Amino acid sequence: MLVHQGVELEAPPSELEREFHTLFNSDALLFLSELISTFQAEVDQVLNLRVLRKVQLDLTGELPGFLKDTAHIRNDPSWRVSPVPDRLHCRHVDVGDLSPCDTQRLIIGLKSTAQGLQIDFDDGNCPTYHNQIKGIYNVYQAVHNQFQDVPPISQAPVLMLRPRAWNMVEHNMMVNGREVPGPLFDFGLLMFHNAKLLLQNQSGPFFYLSKVESYMEARLWSQIFFWTEKKLGLPAGCIKATVLIECVLASFEMEEILYELKEHSAGLNCGIWDYSASFVNKFGHRADFLLPDRSKYVDMEKRFLHSYMDLLVQTCHRRGALATGGMAALLLPRDKASDLYKTVLRTVTRLKLLEIKAGVDGFMVYDMDLIEPMQKLFQLHSHGQNQLLQLRADITVTPEDLLTMPAGGVTLYGLRYNIAVGVLFIEAWLSGRGHFFYLGKVEDSATAEISRSQVWQWIRHQVRLEDDGTVVTRALVSSLAEGLKEDLKAAIHCQTSRDKQRLMTAVSMFIEIVQKNVFPEFLTTYLNLDHTFLSSQSQHENGQPDMVPKARL
Repeated sequence: MLVHQGVELEAPPSELEREFHTLFNSDALLFLSELISTFQAEVDQVLNLRVLRKVQLDLTGELPGFLKDTAHIRNDPSWRVSPVPDRLHCRHVDVGDLSPCDTQRLIIGLKSTAQGLQIDFDDGNCPTYHNQIKGIYNVYQAVHNQFQDVPPISQAPVLMLRPRAWNMVEHNMMVNGREVPGPLFDFGLLMFHNAKLLLQNQSGPFFYLSKVESYMEARLWSQIFFWTEKKLGLPAGCIKATVLIECVLASFEMEEILYELKEHSAGLNCGIWDYSASFVNKFGHRADFLLPDRSKYVDMEKRFLHSYMDLLVQTCHRRGALATGGMAALLLPRDKASDLYKTVLRTVTRLKLLEIKAGVDGFMVYDMDLIEPMQKLFQLHSHGQNQLLQLRADITVTPEDLLTMPAGGVTLYGLRYNIAVGVLFIEAWLSGRGHFFYLGKVEDSATAEISRSQVWQWIRHQVRLEDDGTVVTRALVSSLAEGLKEDLKAAIHCQTSRDKQRLMTAVSMFIEIVQKNVFPEFLTTYLNLDHTFLSSQSQHENGQPDMVPKARL
């Protein structure tokens, strides 16, 4: 263990000594220590405010609404966010869920024609010590042009760096006797080693901020940005960040979030699954908020989701901010002449055209073969680099629009699918991977969150299956999970007894989490604090983990 001026840092994982010592030099450690010491109390405060808000909602039965105390911000038509740099003006198609420790995919992305790359330390990444160090070092190599046959950072797709969310801690570093907030660990190292060079190349530093729940959390990020810019001798306001509106509570504070970050804003982002899961997180015990089968009844055309997207676009554009849509998770089959290829492409095109017509300025794809057709789609159905002039003055979104659950029930297929995704995600984390492929889609923590959330809620409310009226119970879920084991073994290409044991462990952990009396707020927090996951890390830190996502069916 390295101990340096109040910092305790675990020794580097196997085979990453060079990367470790590059990142954790004495100046970097001093900067990290000061950053974390300065803002630890504020981080504690915003996390406590989350708990307080949830308790208030539970005790009173109230519903969220647009805040009275900040009405003056919403009612003032004069303010705008600061203009973004030239390289952010056109963000039609970004590559999403790009796990930074996946060196091969990162290099392919840097060579692609995408406008940007979402370098994802959050949803698509498993935060083992190995993955964090390898991922941050890979960003360092990309920014410093150390990858062979890759365009210089000024010509490559712009890097949108996505640190972990506030719910995550970094177990391998302690400052002042406490484990450090995961996002400050990621943000601090990324800024210290890359910010000046990114700025010199007019290519950053640009960030995504995950799971922000209130304007107070946006205010904290703004304070962190200003402090960091001053500490590193950077111009005030040079950091630009896109906030992901992934919580239903944040959808009522979008203008306030932009206002708090107005000097640093690169806009807001809307997505489907983390946002939908937040309804279960905040209101899942209420029968009025029973979310139906996502595989059949939940999509961006439903009232609560298209209202959320419309409001996000309207809010961003009236304040001069960019509005980005979600990620296309579908994967194109390899055979371009097949009917399935054409069907998948039509499906993605229909869904993304819906977002373009709503006025978004860009969105993400996982499959890089979708970059070119989606860029052409933007060119056909929009004008210029973005759609900032689409002010959407034609719409009025009410709290009822945002809070009305779609009609529908639960199917046996949907229940089995949610169980499979939840189990396979836990198995992926136990293997040191943050995402995987299943049934022609990429799955990550966002889809795992909605999957386990729905199973928990359906058990809690004892819903009946549309198929035959069977009540969803713990026993039924356990039975279905048992019946899925052979399919899941095939999905992960189970070959060894160790593979089998890891899958069985994942099944047990999934059953455990969906039967909890009190809903665990985040699946990733639950796993990151679980002894089973933490002990599994040591198996991967002693050797190079397999970073190729499995289960492509």
